[in-house]
Amino acid sequence: MHTVWVRLNAVVFFGLTVLLCLSILAALSKIGHTRRHQPIVTKLELNKLKSLKSHGGVDRALLSFDLHADMTPAFHWNIKQLFVYVVATYKTPTNPKNQIVLWDRIIEATDPSSAKVLKEDNVFVKYALVDQGADMRGKDVELSLMWDHMPLTGTLYMGEQAEGTASKFTLPEDYF
Repeated sequence: MHTVWVRLNAVVFFGLTVLLCLSILAALSKIGHTRRHQPIVTKLELNKLKSLKSHGGVDRALLSFDLHADMTPAFHWNIKQLFVYVVATYKTPTNPKNQIVLWDRIIEATDPSSAKVLKEDNVFVKYALVDQGADMRGKDVELSLMWDHMPLTGTLYMGEQAEGTASKFTLPEDYF
């Protein structure tokens, strides 16, 4: 005859095994979702370049942009929230690829559907476009929207605006 402790151990570990299997099934259910259900980015472009200055030996640009995007398709039953951010990408002789986050927002699955549709005009950046040196003047900058899926269970994964749809602009040659 088995003791109470042996029986309790069997029940607890059986329950943990069932939870593990359900978590694995939940994580597997999202495979391919990101390819089939992309957010719709209708507008992401520079609105106004406010300033381009040398600040402490480094170039710093302040700007505003327009963003219209429907993030609803990125959500499914296993998504807790999306971390959405706008990235500026440019090249310099020192660094072949520079990526700087200019703006971000967290959209929760429990938010109303109107909060999942971003319609922002003339948004001033949260974080300035700052170069490591004085190489930013006259460079081509590309603005793109990226997002991180944060599931209830499973691995974190990233999504980004479709290739070739990012907006581009050129910074002036002189400070202002």
